[in-house]
Amino acid sequence: MANPFIWLQHALPHHGISRLAGRFAGSETPWLKDRLIRRFIDAYDVDMTEAARPVEAYASFNDFFTRELKPGARPLADAEEFVVSPADGAISQIGHIEEGRIFQAKGREFTATQLLGGDPELARRFEGGTFATIYLSPKDYHRVHMPAAGELLGTIYVPGDLFSVNQVTAENVDDLFARNERLAALFDGPRGCFASVMVGAMIVAGIETVWGGREAAHAPHLRHRTFSDGEHNFAAGDEMGRFFLGSTVVLLFEPGVEWLEQFSAGDSVRMGQALGRWVQPKAGA
Repeated sequence: MANPFIWLQHALPHHGISRLAGRFAGSETPWLKDRLIRRFIDAYDVDMTEAARPVEAYASFNDFFTRELKPGARPLADAEEFVVSPADGAISQIGHIEEGRIFQAKGREFTATQLLGGDPELARRFEGGTFATIYLSPKDYHRVHMPAAGELLGTIYVPGDLFSVNQVTAENVDDLFARNERLAALFDGPRGCFASVMVGAMIVAGIETVWGGREAAHAPHLRHRTFSDGEHNFAAGDEMGRFFLGSTVVLLFEPGVEWLEQFSAGDSVRMGQALGRWVQPKAGA
């Protein structure tokens, strides 16, 4: 643990810092929220030409951070042929799930069972399938969308740490994405089961879904929620959730998806862009 950045993360009170950041980010005091927004835009060179609203129209920093885009800003690839990127960001890692293991960084892996809150039966569904880990940087659009059409089967909230999820941390902290607080959403699609796991990070003040609103973050226990048949159906590209201050999405697919050859770790992606190709026939076809 020679890296001072990593040492500091181990030493700091993750949840306390995140709660404090959340108070500032949720403030609607005009001078405070305007200053936070404008300084953030300048510091991270945020492209506001794509935003649906001007700077002064946001009620809080959180409102700005989870900003919607102008219609048509993210064209959607053909979802009959492709799995699409769920978010703007950079590919942290992308590949296959082998013997239940998911590659994190050189010399580091974690398991699908760990990621999904310790459920080996659920994890077995993804054996031999594919995964993609997408990191959302501070300047990115922070809404998370469906990579494919699917019916929501259930969610698992997994308590945990709140390490940073950037590449430096991924290379230095064991089991990072299976160690941080996260919400795993499980879907059943026309070509099989897939999961979209929203992973929290340092100063992330919350995760929100379109079906359940704001998740009660920093809780001490696992929370399982099951949904009845047909209660929540989504098309590819539909919004499913958002981060209040940045993070990472990990996708898991059953066998039947092959990632496009041009993508590798470090590549940038945009929401709606073709990320993989279906090789599993559509159910009933």
